[in-house]
Amino acid sequence: MAEQTITGALLLGLLEGLTEFLPVSSTGHLLLAGHFMGFESTGKTFEVLIQLGAILAILSVYFARLWALAKALPNDAKARRFVLSIILAFLPAVVIGVLAYQFIKTVLFETPVLICIVLIIGGFVLMAIDRLKREPRYTDVMDFPPGMALKIGMIQCLAMIPGTSRSGATIAGALLLGSDKRSAAEFSFFLAMPTMAGAFTYDLYKNYSRLSADDFTIIAVGFVSAFVAGVFVVRGLLNFVSRHGFTVFAWWRIVVGTAGLIGLYFYP
Repeated sequence: MAEQTITGALLLGLLEGLTEFLPVSSTGHLLLAGHFMGFESTGKTFEVLIQLGAILAILSVYFARLWALAKALPNDAKARRFVLSIILAFLPAVVIGVLAYQFIKTVLFETPVLICIVLIIGGFVLMAIDRLKREPRYTDVMDFPPGMALKIGMIQCLAMIPGTSRSGATIAGALLLGSDKRSAAEFSFFLAMPTMAGAFTYDLYKNYSRLSADDFTIIAVGFVSAFVAGVFVVRGLLNFVSRHGFTVFAWWRIVVGTAGLIGLYFYP
């Protein structure tokens, strides 16, 4: 196995962990970076499977809260409603992800120009939403009603288009439906766990027979680096967005998308 492939997996894993929970599209960043680095994974599985590292980053940071939630389920109606809300928000991604899987992997994942354009458009949308002046109705993620959660889950399906951002779509949806910035980001964290676990499981099921020992090695490298970087982001993001909002991420999307288009013009 080429040393540069291991190095590429390490760098892309760090990029995944740093961007997965930010509204900037980790998949878009990975696909663009991989394009310019000449990094090719079997069936584009690397970009999906290393998300397991980001999932474990959430679990490690939120373990105490998740354990308390699990213990409260038998006797706490509010806890049961919250779990129902997460399940309802997760279901639309299951349906769309399975039905559109081949189109997503063979067309959308292979169109870097589209990724750049969507990054830029999403940046302006996120900036506009962040600047809306409205009084939030929900400041505690546990209070999101199931109907609102289902709507957020439907909006999350926009993230099937690389460059949109799963976290960006869910955060924007929650903000538009009445949450404050902190609870919107936190709901995105909770919804990420089943969504990313489902994507990991389904992609592994579809591509397991195609993967070699070398593929699993580079996936493992990417997974570990994604976990390490993800822990730092999860620990600091809520406090950051509570103070500063999402405008900095909107500008980042616009800059990366523009730079990507320029790079593709000279190095298609």
